[in-house]
Amino acid sequence: MTAAVRDIAQKLGCSADSLRVWYKKAQRDVGKEAGPTSAEKARIKELEREVRELRQANEILKTASAYFAPALTHASMCCRAAGQSSTARSANDCIH
Repeated sequence: MTAAVRDIAQKLGCSADSLRVWYKKAQRDVGKEAGPTSAEKARIKELEREVRELRQANEILKTASAYFAPALTHASMCCRAAGQSSTARSANDCIH
């Protein structure tokens, strides 16, 4: 660190490392340094949260479909055996 950075950091009441981090972040945000901007980092974080939520929803749907599949399969076979085709609410129903 240069003496100027340490002096400015002291005047601002922060560490020289904090000042360096803020400076690099500002440089990225205006395109003067490579790397994702603050807005891009925020968007990435938001998308990662959305991916986690969607994966959780998929797991819930997989569990639900595994739970309901036997009843739907049974109802479908009953309807086919009776010569009917429709959506069943339960294993004993054939809706027309």
